Amino acid sequence: MAVKTINTQMLQKMFLAGAANLEAKKEFINELNVFPVPDGDTGTNMTLTIMSAAKEVKAIENPDMLSTAKAISSGSLRGARGNSGVILSQLLRGFTKEIRDYEEIDVSVLARACERATATAYKAVMKPKEGTILTVAKGISQKAGELAETTEDLEVFLPEVIRHAEDVLAQTPELLPVLKEAGVVDSGGQGLVEILHGAYDAFSGKEIDYSAIDAGEGTKMVKPSQQAETDIKFGYCTEFIIMTDKPFTSKDETEFKGYLESIGDSIVCVADDDIVKIHVHTNDPGLAIQKALTYGQLSRMKIDNMREEHQEKLIRDAEKVAKQQAQAAELKKKKEARKPVGFITVSIGEGMNEIFRELGVDYIIEGGQTMNPSTDDMLTAIDHVNADHIFIFPNNKNIILAANQAQSLTKDKDIIVIPTKTVPQGITAVINYMPEADVDTNIDAMNEGIAHVKTGQVTYAVRDTHIDDKEIHEGDIMGIGDEGILSVCQSVEEAAREMLALMVDEDAELISLYYGQDVTAEDAEKLAQAVEEQYPDVDVDLHSGGQPIYYYVLSVE
Repeated sequence: MAVKTINTQMLQKMFLAGAANLEAKKEFINELNVFPVPDGDTGTNMTLTIMSAAKEVKAIENPDMLSTAKAISSGSLRGARGNSGVILSQLLRGFTKEIRDYEEIDVSVLARACERATATAYKAVMKPKEGTILTVAKGISQKAGELAETTEDLEVFLPEVIRHAEDVLAQTPELLPVLKEAGVVDSGGQGLVEILHGAYDAFSGKEIDYSAIDAGEGTKMVKPSQQAETDIKFGYCTEFIIMTDKPFTSKDETEFKGYLESIGDSIVCVADDDIVKIHVHTNDPGLAIQKALTYGQLSRMKIDNMREEHQEKLIRDAEKVAKQQAQAAELKKKKEARKPVGFITVSIGEGMNEIFRELGVDYIIEGGQTMNPSTDDMLTAIDHVNADHIFIFPNNKNIILAANQAQSLTKDKDIIVIPTKTVPQGITAVINYMPEADVDTNIDAMNEGIAHVKTGQVTYAVRDTHIDDKEIHEGDIMGIGDEGILSVCQSVEEAAREMLALMVDEDAELISLYYGQDVTAEDAEKLAQAVEEQYPDVDVDLHSGGQPIYYYVLSVE
């Protein structure tokens, strides 16, 4: 018997199941990112975005279609992190605008909702790029429109749409050369497909584990060690690759997945010819490894203690909250009259933060490479800055969309987002501010200033890959410039100097070096001295940035 409509209760189940499936697959999605850097990633950003909405949906006491649609839209808009999260929030925004006035949804409504979702997301991106999550969304809306003309049965409609989404996803490397070179599909598109898979599982009546959504609810205070034990059922994140001795059949895959489910959760099993990628959370990694050895040899084994990492995260989060509260208290204490202009910046590392404070920035949002701040983080900052015109410096290309979204949601203040993509650009933008000039003149001056800033960052590779015509191995030290990877070396100093050689030209006047928390002041001073000797006609400034992940952030102006 055909199923022709989806009611509010089923929509809720499907949305929450989609969120849960995305959370379960987030590490797999993170590994699809092109650049092999230890940053905050697509899977993490999309998961945090959709979980913000999922918690609002679960909190509705007497849901109807309108209240559910509003919860999905507002929750995802405010929780959006990173470009992928903002685009996902816009897809959900457009989708829910179409369904909100119906008591039940049929294929025609779904098709129109998919079309509106795609149009809303494309409109939100200044320069839409094909081969991304947008392309997958467009493929979904086109297929939905075609199917709506031929069937009313959702049991036919939904799996066909998902199959087409998978086909479009598989074509993303042909549309985006950087994906093809790295040998991956688009991570944002993969995330969208995982949401659809989870939603369809709920529609089909499969049992869904919603614990990832439940884990974020409640206000009961728990000691770090207790919370780590109660939230994390399986303590070890275990990953490896099986190089099979014989073909890994669908029967083998089903059998192995079943075994992994008996000893853990968050399972990913992806087979490709004679290579099988495995990810599982378990309390006994040895059992997973022993079973895997029956299929072949193992490679790239990685085991992380998530309880230990969770406790460390709780401590970091508590420190972050304490800093934010102190910052808010300081602003409240001043109780100044509303001033003409205020400044908000995204920064990470105490040294970087101190530089911005000295330059007169009103509010510093902790975040950036390792954790993209959300739209709601931006709105909180805006609320605390009592000014008519507020300049925001995202200082990361993956945060600009979230800042723009906060701008669009703010009605009582004039928000100006200066599209700074790096901390050095943000510093230059603030320096270029002229108190005596009007807002438009300052916007022009800031944008002109950041256009002359070249930035480089030195970090380590987290996996093997091939990108920008460079062969990269896990553990290599990389110098990453504005347009891609400039150097791949075995030492931090070598990578920094090789990258600078490509950044410094005859117009260069200033080289700024910001060293991170994993670099000693002595080593930083040695590098600065070597750079001064190599470029005697260029001024060299050395600062303690204190940033994690990146040994050095460099700029050339």
